[in-house]
Amino acid sequence: MELEQTVFIPSELSVVWAGLNDPEILKRSLPGCEHFEVTGENQFEMVVTTRIGPVKATFRGKIELSNIEAPHRYVINGEGKGGVAGFAKGSASVELRPAQEEGVEGTALSYAVAATVGGKIAQLGGRLIQGAANKLAAEFFTGFKNELGGLREANSDGDA
Repeated sequence: MELEQTVFIPSELSVVWAGLNDPEILKRSLPGCEHFEVTGENQFEMVVTTRIGPVKATFRGKIELSNIEAPHRYVINGEGKGGVAGFAKGSASVELRPAQEEGVEGTALSYAVAATVGGKIAQLGGRLIQGAANKLAAEFFTGFKNELGGLREANSDGDA
């Protein structure tokens, strides 16, 4: 499965970068995330419960950030196991740039995901998996934008 998208976030690049590196913001933004913990430098463990079509599963996984070029890009490598539901493994390249290039205020966040799935999930078919991935990404970015709005307000209050 592959997924590419650019999302415009109405926050400064530095605020978006800080949010992408804040485990609490990521935990609150990711639908079904029950646990998100730092386990080492640029390493995390997480537990996410999600539904893909008729299959509901709790995935336990590990994430590692690499190729970090703060505050503009990094690569996320991860894998998760969902018991009998199967597994997911993949990587995502994430890039931030000022959105003014596109005539929009804020930050343009582009990502490209390449992932493989196995087990019951793989039997569901590509369209169903792609649809679930698109829905999960949309929910994540809605939550992430909301979280950054709170972060921006907190930073503004601290500066005043």
